Amino acid sequence: MVELTNLLKSGLGKDYIIKADSVKVAIAGCGGLGSNCAFNLVRSGITRLKLIDFDFVEQSNLNRQFFFYSQIGMPKPDALAQNLMAINPELKLDIVKEKIRDGNIKDMFSDCQVVVEALDGAREKAMIAEALLGEGKFIVSASGVAGFGNTDRIKVHRIKKNFILVGDLETGSDKMPVLSPAVNIAAAKQADIVIEYIMKQ
Repeated sequence: MVELTNLLKSGLGKDYIIKADSVKVAIAGCGGLGSNCAFNLVRSGITRLKLIDFDFVEQSNLNRQFFFYSQIGMPKPDALAQNLMAINPELKLDIVKEKIRDGNIKDMFSDCQVVVEALDGAREKAMIAEALLGEGKFIVSASGVAGFGNTDRIKVHRIKKNFILVGDLETGSDKMPVLSPAVNIAAAKQADIVIEYIMKQ
């Protein structure tokens, strides 16, 4: 048992560790929201993750995503898995280097109880909700996390019992630059919602 697990067990108890290991969480998009949400989940004891992204790490990602200069050019799920395993080498990770489409979405998420929606486009975000809400998944999405200042605007919106939306719902990347502080705040809120859900099961 690694030191992180021991630390969490001593502070939060054995039942917390058992629950944290009982649910598989899909990270749909390993960019700013997804990569930062994932490391928050791992540091909180979540061990079973499916990392889904078809993109590669670029230099322009380094201002807000959980990647490093040496990883430029790597597939994002591979790079993120490398960084997460450095936190907890006992993780159970599935890596999917594939674009999420209408035709593959239900199969892609069939083995996950929780889905963190961390995609860029509005169409893709809607596709996750439309396809998976009826499948009994718990979905945590985000909308409006660009800009800086007044980060209290990034709120948790409980749309349905199994659909939570984080953000200010209006400040997109078409209006403001996307910077690390606001993205990290939203990603941390997504992770916290996931942990709360798992612990209440």
